[in-house]
Amino acid sequence: MAVVWRADAEDAEAVAALLVEFRDWLGRDAPSAASFLSSVQRLIEDPSVSYLLGATEVGEEPAGVCQLRFRYGVWHAAEDCSLEDLFVREEARGTGLGLALTLAALDRARDRGCARVELDVNESNGPARALYEGLGFTSAAAPGAPRNLLMRLALAR
Repeated sequence: MAVVWRADAEDAEAVAALLVEFRDWLGRDAPSAASFLSSVQRLIEDPSVSYLLGATEVGEEPAGVCQLRFRYGVWHAAEDCSLEDLFVREEARGTGLGLALTLAALDRARDRGCARVELDVNESNGPARALYEGLGFTSAAAPGAPRNLLMRLALAR
């Protein structure tokens, strides 16, 4: 059974390593691993950022990561949550870890009183789109990124 926890400063290396794997999965070679680690170490202490780590079972090493950013929005007089990155290692896909991370992200946003959660996903990423749509996210073409979809979910407050 998947387990998810909020990362703290001691988890920075695990968060950065998973983000590097995500970078590689996307076919990119930048930023460097050192840059990821430096950025995570800076952001993990920022109250407007949360990192979630997930494992397929209690006691296992992290196999998934989720990065959240929060910002106050005037249109809803509440914070919005941006689910910036969600990545699950290939060997852990299909175990429910992606769903567990997403549900934990939604819980974190609700706990902060967010009005909505937004994310973007490549239109060719069928499994991710199905996951988000199954949770009630709706989509529209992301401005300036014809292959990405902007997805939103309004949260009950």
